[in-house]
Amino acid sequence: MASLTEFGFAYSPSFTVERYKFLAPLFHNSFSIKPSSRISTRIKNHQATSFVVTKPSKFREFRVFRSVELDQFLTSDDEDEMSEGFFEAIEELERMTREPADILEEMNDRLSARELQLVLVYFSQEGRDSWCALEVFEWLKKGNRVDKETMELMVSLMCSWVRKLIEEEREVGDVVDLLVDMDCVGLKPGFSMIEKVISLYFETGKKEGAVSFVKEVLRRGIMNTEDDGKGQKGGPTGYLAWKMMVEGNYHEAIKLVIHLKESGLKPEVYSYLIAMTAVVKELNEFAKASRKLKGFARAGLIAEIDVENVGLIEKYQSDLLADGARLSSWAIQEGGSSFNGVVHERLLAMYICAGRGLDAERQLWEMKLVGKEADADLYDIVLAICASKKETSAISRLVSRMEVMSSLRKKKTLSWLLRGYIKGGHIDDAAEALTKMLDLGLCPEYLDRVAVLQGLRKRIQQPGNVEAYINLCKRLSDTSLIGPCLVYLYIKKYKLWIVKML
Repeated sequence: MASLTEFGFAYSPSFTVERYKFLAPLFHNSFSIKPSSRISTRIKNHQATSFVVTKPSKFREFRVFRSVELDQFLTSDDEDEMSEGFFEAIEELERMTREPADILEEMNDRLSARELQLVLVYFSQEGRDSWCALEVFEWLKKGNRVDKETMELMVSLMCSWVRKLIEEEREVGDVVDLLVDMDCVGLKPGFSMIEKVISLYFETGKKEGAVSFVKEVLRRGIMNTEDDGKGQKGGPTGYLAWKMMVEGNYHEAIKLVIHLKESGLKPEVYSYLIAMTAVVKELNEFAKASRKLKGFARAGLIAEIDVENVGLIEKYQSDLLADGARLSSWAIQEGGSSFNGVVHERLLAMYICAGRGLDAERQLWEMKLVGKEADADLYDIVLAICASKKETSAISRLVSRMEVMSSLRKKKTLSWLLRGYIKGGHIDDAAEALTKMLDLGLCPEYLDRVAVLQGLRKRIQQPGNVEAYINLCKRLSDTSLIGPCLVYLYIKKYKLWIVKML
């Protein structure tokens, strides 16, 4: 019996493989072998048809149920090639008086590869004993008689059975039983059948069935251990969460993984990372919606957001961050130190989306400690977030990196710094950052210069702000970044105008 590990499944010690006998369901998908093949099936929804075999001086008719038509069963030139052994094999297998393997072994030399394929098709029809088809395939596999064409045929038949079980809303246990039978007979397609089943549930609009299926797979201890090509191990929970994410149901994906974990089941470690990615995406979408809502309020299109709603907004964001923290803890506990880097990377993305500068900065250093250096642009983004909230200590630590930076990199970092100050309304600090760029011989971007000057100009009538504006204008003029300008001030008490040329 083939190993389930080779198929991409791993069994817990308590799981026992059983062979289930059931009648094959109705086909719905189509399958055709390569054009050169002598066998093809065309799936139709119509009344019952017949599987007809003719031979000179002999006529055999095998009734099959509706929905399957063998439209190219035999050509006139092929009829003479059908051996007596084929008919005898069908009759013996249908009697079920002996093991299929014994019958086929006895008739091995009398059946061609094409006839063996026809035996598979015959017993895969609705109303026939599909267990016999599985036994035939197992015998072929053990005898090394399964070529690519036969494997494709059997995989197509099995996928059709699974689809029919899902469409008929059969118990998820029946679907899992079929997957177990497939592995028992050595049927190993070049893809994950667990993922295929989940996709079929989604295609048929039965998403709740997909959740129940994954729960049953986890309950039995069946796990997909195939590599996804990126060094990560896939699995049923992670794939289902990913399918939910593709449809934009990020919060649903997060709650799925947490629910399965808290229900005592054992989702694969990779599913925690998928759920953390969903947290990042949900936080990002939530931030966009919040900004849009505030914009509507500023434009007077809606009422100002009251204290209660502000509290609800903050609570939703905090709950998402708490979910992400729990998922990260589970990933590190169950995945070990090899997951540290990718976990901190996702935590960093979470805190950036939530605008949590200090938490994001901590993740930057955590990544560095585990040997996973974050991109320089991420440091700049975190710096801007910290600047917007004037986190002085964090700003000092992040800016200290400039000592070993190139001029171009320094310009980018200081630009992010002053933009963060502007966003937070810290115009004086933004002016200092702009002045520092000039001191280093760097040329600030035009829009950055304008934003700082406009911010200072708005406060020019407030005590002590005139000098800051004049000094910055002079520095920009000295470096030829602005032309000469007049700064004038009217002192009402003395009816005095003061005019200064820069």
